[in-house]
Formats: sequence, C-alpha cells, structure tokens
Amino acid sequence: MNWDLSQWTPLIDDRCFLSWLVKVPSEQEQLRARQISAQQINKVEELWKTNPDASLEDLEKPGVDDEPQPVVLKYEDAYQYQNVFAPLIKLEADYDKMMKESQSKDSVTVRWDIGLNKKRVAYFVFPKEDNELRLVPGDELRLRYSGGTSHPAWQSVGHVIKLTAQEEVALELRASQGVPVELNHGFSVDFVWKSTSFDRMQGAMKTFAVDETSVSGYIYHHLLGHEVEHQIIRNTLPRRFGAPGLPELNASQVLAVKSVLQKPVSLIQGPPGTGKTVTSAAIVYHMAKQGQGQVLVCAPSNVAVDQLAEKISSTGLKVVRLCAKSREAVSSPVEHLTLHYQVRHLDNSEKSEMHKLQQLKDEQGELSSSDEKKYKALKRATEREILQSADVICCTCVGAGDPRLSNFRFRQVLIDESTQATEPECLIPLVLGVKQVVLVGDHCQLGPVIMCKKAARAGLAQSLFERLVILGVKPFRLQVQYRMHPCLSEFPSNCFYEGTLQNGVTVNERQSSGIDFPWPVPNRPMFFYVQMGVEEISASGTSYLNRTEAANVEKIVTTFLRSGVVPSQIGVITPYEGQRAYIVNYMSRNGSLRQQLYKEIEVASVDSFQGREKDYIILSCVRSNEHQGIGFLNDPRRLNVALTRARYGIVVLGNPKVLSKQPLWNSLLTHYKGA
Repeated sequence: MNWDLSQWTPLIDDRCFLSWLVKVPSEQEQLRARQISAQQINKVEELWKTNPDASLEDLEKPGVDDEPQPVVLKYEDAYQYQNVFAPLIKLEADYDKMMKESQSKDSVTVRWDIGLNKKRVAYFVFPKEDNELRLVPGDELRLRYSGGTSHPAWQSVGHVIKLTAQEEVALELRASQGVPVELNHGFSVDFVWKSTSFDRMQGAMKTFAVDETSVSGYIYHHLLGHEVEHQIIRNTLPRRFGAPGLPELNASQVLAVKSVLQKPVSLIQGPPGTGKTVTSAAIVYHMAKQGQGQVLVCAPSNVAVDQLAEKISSTGLKVVRLCAKSREAVSSPVEHLTLHYQVRHLDNSEKSEMHKLQQLKDEQGELSSSDEKKYKALKRATEREILQSADVICCTCVGAGDPRLSNFRFRQVLIDESTQATEPECLIPLVLGVKQVVLVGDHCQLGPVIMCKKAARAGLAQSLFERLVILGVKPFRLQVQYRMHPCLSEFPSNCFYEGTLQNGVTVNERQSSGIDFPWPVPNRPMFFYVQMGVEEISASGTSYLNRTEAANVEKIVTTFLRSGVVPSQIGVITPYEGQRAYIVNYMSRNGSLRQQLYKEIEVASVDSFQGREKDYIILSCVRSNEHQGIGFLNDPRRLNVALTRARYGIVVLGNPKVLSKQPLWNSLLTHYKGA
C-alpha cells in the first residue's frame, strides 16, 4: 500500500483526542469530573496488566495497593536481610513470568535448517513488542503446530541460539523425530518461563542466613552495614602491578590493583572508557598468583563475562568459562575456553569412552538408559576434572549457582558490571566461601533492569555497590578515559565525575582522516540539532515516536555515509522502543543510498548500548510536547550512558524548549551553546 504517510496525522495530541474527533468537555463537566493524580493513573495502568477490567475503585481494595517493605541501608542480621529481599524477588519473578507467558505469537512462518550438531533449527520472525521484554540467546521457546490435514498436532521446546539483525530468531529444537519440516506456515510460539535465576537468588540468601561458612565474618558484617574495623590483608605485593599479555597500566589503574590486593572488600568505579576490564583482569591475575585457590569471576551479563574471560586468558592463566546448559549451542567469542568445548576436546582414556558414547548419542539421538547413565557419570567426572584444574572460573552471577560448582569453594571473587546486578544476584557468587571480594562497576551509569515497578520502588533497583557507597565505602575511581575525543569527555567528566576524568587520547588521535562531515565547529565534533516536530504515542500505546526527528536521523546517517563513514562505525540510540522501530523502518524505506547500508547500522536503546562504543553516535531524544515532560530522559544516568558511547563524534537531536526545563539538560544545552 503506497499511502503517503506524511499526509497522516495522529488522533491524539498532547494526551488529548483531537477536538474535531471528541468535543472538549465544558467547564461545568470538567468541574464535575473526578480529579485523579498521575500516581493513581500509573497504578491503574500497572493493574491493567494483570486485570484489564480494573478501575480506580480497585486501588482501594485491601492488598492491591500494598507497597512491600523497602530495602534499608543496614540489617540486624542475615534473616532480616532475607525477609526484606525475598518478597521483592518473588514480586519480580511473578511479574517476569506473567510478562513472558503473555507473549504468545500465532500464525508464525518457519524456515528449517540443520545445525552442525545435527539438531533441527527453526528460523522465524518474532517481532519486538514495546514492553522491555527482550529475547536473549538461551531463552526457551515452545514451537507448536495445532495439526491439520497434512500433519498431526506437534510441539517441541527449544532454545534460542541466535538473533539476526532482521529480528529473526534461530531456535534449536530438542525434538529430533516427527518435526514437521515440510510445513512452513501456521505455527505458534510461546515463552517457556524458567524460575532458575530467581530460585538461585532465594537460595543464596538462605545460605547467607543459615551457613556460617558461606562468607567470612568480616564480609558478613560488612554486607549487613555493621561498623567493622578496617582489615588489611597481609600478603607480599607483586613488584609490577601490570600483567603479561595486557596493556601497560596507568597510574590510577596501578593504584586500584594495589589497594584491592590489600583489602577484603573493595569497590572500583570505572567511568566510561577507563579500562575497567584490563584493570579487573590484572587484579584477577595477581589474586590467582597468591595461591589462595581458584578465583571466581562473574558479571551479570554473558557479554561482559566473555570479554573478561578473554582478557584474563591472555595473561596466560588457565581459564574455564562455565555457560548455562541452555547456552551451549550459542556461538561465543571464547568458545575454546568454555567447559563444554573443553569436555569435548580433552585427551585421556576416560575421554575416549565418553567420546564413543557422545558419538553414538549424536548419531542416534538418544542412548539406552544404562549407556546414558554411564555417559552422564563420565561427563560429570570430566567436567569436575577440568573445573578443578582451572586457575580462574568465569560465569554469570546467576551461573555461579550452577550445581556443577556446588562443592567448590572460592575465597576470592571479582564481580564486574556489579552496578547492573541486583543485590541478591551479587550474593550468589559470594556465598561460596568468600574472604575477599572486589566489586567493579559505575553507579553513575544505568543500574539493574527491574521489570516490576513495585519491586523497583521498594529498592530492588539499587545495586550492592551503590548501597555500600551510601554506607561510606569509598570506591576507587579509575581516572583516565581512552574512548572519547577530549571535547566529548568534557561535559560527562564535569557533570558526573567531579571533573576528575583525564584524557588518555589526544585531539589528533580522534581526528577522523578522510571524513568530511560538516561539524558546525570543525575541531569540536559534536552538535545539538534543534527539532521542533511533535512526539506522538506509538502504535502499542506504551511508547513514543517523533517522525520529524526520525526523518532527520536518516539525513544525518546519510551525510555520515556519504562523507566516508562505514555503517559499523555508526550507532543510533534512542530511549524509546517506538522510535527505534520507526527509525529502522523509515531508513530502509526512505534512505537515498543502498538499502543494505542502512540495514547494517545498529539502532538500539540507550540501555542496550551500555558498556559498548561506536565511532559516531546519533542520539534521538523524541520528547517534544507542551507539558508532558521528558519521562525517561529525566534519569541522569541514562544521559551519562548516551553521551559517553562515541569515540569520534556525537549528534544530539531534540527539542531544546522541552529539554531545557530539566536542570541537567539545561547545562548540556548551555555547554553546546558555549562550545
């Protein structure tokens, strides 16, 4: 349908229906109407997710509007700690389950393939909804066919092994027999909700409360916020604080490593681009060399764990990366370090018998029950042997609760990106006998993502790192940034880091040779592009988009491409899913260059860009209204993340009239003006 979309206008403007559509109530009627606060509106909207017929009266019902007990800074003991956090995790688990199970899709079209491991793989498009629910590799989905003349009803569970840029999902199925590969249409997809991560958090809190050996006495009191006398760990410090195979450390990184090795509990704050991963790897290297046993290294996300495992492995230490079983088919940049890879490629006699059984299993799809028993026992023994011989074990925080680690004890634990984990999530790796803990993160960037608003309000969104900072533990801050052009680091440094960020890159190192992009001030690659187009509510009704701004994003992207920048160097970020989807669509339809170029440009939310970088960033702010405010953009941490992803240059598109009402944005606009 080649309708001219520019002729279309939204039915809702500034949260009101257009006046010719619905007549404006008279003053008399407005006075008679019920006055309702924004808070009540939000609460009813929350209720609608579980009960679409809920009304304002339902808020009055007992138990509906009860807020859970909020987190505190200090806890009397681990039982009080557990009593506060357990209900919050339950709220989040119930909400997660409800969200995932409501995500069924019908009339899905499937194309079939066979993986290298001879397993069936189904490819299909699973469009993103506007809610924050994101599919990730390792998620379980059920693929169903309700049956027809050509094939009986069929279903199988599988797990996601990859997501393509075209929003296509690759699902590896468990079933090998009876898969309707001759059919392509009429399938349904459901989420299979797993409680594993929530169960492990609850389990860790229980262990913390009942098992005195789960953490050292000093750390027990420290975590509960009790006054403790500062302890120093007496051990011989290395002569050099760097590590083989890693870049030379700068002065603040050396000090960080040195101070961490002498303390039972340390926080390291790594602002954007300050070499957090290198510093963490150096710390782990020196810990492993102290002979206190194996070091456990965790982070909340798989991407962060992989990055760290790779860095630590380059120092020459023996690293094993433990993945969830559901992710073993997901391709990983550190495949050779993973436990499942090492199990398959180990050389010894026990191995050859296991190999034979493995081959048989691959060929036949299953083993006889006695062979299966034997295979499992051999595999377990091999896994244990490999894990025991490692210097360092790397896994996600939730992965530290894997039964394969249940008999291991780790005295030294480092958690990277710890500010993106909830507190009970951080506890999982700690209750395995920790005596020395290092939390690395940055509480000036985004915290953990909590879906359930009630749990977030009660404080589940505050990380352990943050609570310790408030309690007065001083984080050690890395101070030299190697990512941004010096003029791009100036504002974030002054605004979020008390002006302490130094530049480890010069203006010359961030001059893009051969790129002739028309920056307003040639040697300051940043500008604010004033937008006056209005925002509108996206099709889902839960997000926003701004057409004018999207059209201008395309213009800027095209200008970058024409001036010699390649698609992989550009990132488009926006806080709203509605705008993200609209920009992707608009660029592929209206971009004046080859369509493929626009497809290769990553368009994503600010949150999913955390921890990453691009040469050029285009930030689309979207919000532009008379009096609705700026919503999401209000969070200073989101602005910090958005402004610190770019290495060479940044373009911000937004409505200065609306943004400048917020003090932080006001100072950003003033900064751009003065530049």
